[in-house]
Amino acid sequence: MTGKLDYQWHLRTIMASRGMLSTTDLRPLLAERGIGLSPSQVYRLVVEKPERLSLRTLVALMDILDCRMEELIEPVAAASPTRRRAAGDGGGLGVGSFRPRRARIVKDSDG
Repeated sequence: MTGKLDYQWHLRTIMASRGMLSTTDLRPLLAERGIGLSPSQVYRLVVEKPERLSLRTLVALMDILDCRMEELIEPVAAASPTRRRAAGDGGGLGVGSFRPRRARIVKDSDG
């Protein structure tokens, strides 16, 4: 069975390696390529990992930064969810130090 995948978004790192240190540097370059994003949208695109991204925007970013998709988006294994334990639980079933007992089947004396 294949594990769950996640991704890392490297836009900010690639921008910095190209000398683009401000999110405002990116907005006019996107506009030249027909991508009209507000300043807050560009900021979120740079500093957060986008959940949805149009292919036109992705292609424009690759053109602006002269990079490949693999450099912007890195597939990684998803972190497995961690279960939170209550204090003193010890990780088993039950509440605190109380544990359920296994049922014992005994024959009825009538039968």
